[in-house]
Amino acid sequence: MDLMSTLLFLWKTMNKARKIQGFTLIEFLITIAVIGILSGTLLPFLLGAQKRAYDTGASACAKSIQTVQGISMIDSKEYMLVGSGANQINRSTDGINATCKTPYLYYKDRSSPSNMKHTYTIDLWDSRGKEVFTITDQSLEKDAIGATPFSSTGLGGANIP
Repeated sequence: MDLMSTLLFLWKTMNKARKIQGFTLIEFLITIAVIGILSGTLLPFLLGAQKRAYDTGASACAKSIQTVQGISMIDSKEYMLVGSGANQINRSTDGINATCKTPYLYYKDRSSPSNMKHTYTIDLWDSRGKEVFTITDQSLEKDAIGATPFSSTGLGGANIP
């Protein structure tokens, strides 16, 4: 075998070995950097979507309480307070949405017991979300003026009994 054919043989062997080896360290580091950048941009969006989902559940609960209050006004000509009594809104009240029964949902009933024939005001929020929903006999608003401040620990409110 002459020198030229030996060099050609070595070059072909090294070229085959290079094709089989896979990623180089630089290619691997660039791939990890791209994955890191993509996850860094997507993570805040995904966390925001999760909070919006919890707020949607709290809104559904608020709407169901508003519906129960409307039925109460038609049936007994008076709105109900939130509480554990027989004539109060609680987890066993007909028409209450299932999301109202989660341990993360908090309420504050700002209604005046002496004025329940005319109006009510209840604040609701999910501690995992970011909005406070205020229900009155007229509307359902988020982050209304005078509403209970949002608390991720439930401070200022209580779970629906």
